[in-house]
Amino acid sequence: MNIMKPMKYVLVVMAVVLLFGGTAMAHKVSLFAYAEGGKIYTESYFPDGKPVQGGKVMVYDSQDQLILEGVTDDEGLFSFDIPKIDDFNIVINATMGHKNSFKLKKSEVEAGK
Repeated sequence: MNIMKPMKYVLVVMAVVLLFGGTAMAHKVSLFAYAEGGKIYTESYFPDGKPVQGGKVMVYDSQDQLILEGVTDDEGLFSFDIPKIDDFNIVINATMGHKNSFKLKKSEVEAGK
């Protein structure tokens, strides 16, 4: 058996992983949210620090009901008045379907009221 033939396949697979592995990392999106002064503020950005512009933000309550949605601005920001004191799951749907979510606890919402 020629050991070089299987080794070629291993090298090809490793090359593909190395070439495209970094590309996948570049498409992740981060989301952070906090409550302050009666509002909830969100910040969305990519790993390179570039803001998510025009990303769709969806806000769900503790019963998983969609209570509001909006769009991030040019700086990746979106804010809204606190609709009620509850746990919230805030979801960002960035370009090309890349998503992430942030859970804002009821105690944090109450403290920001």
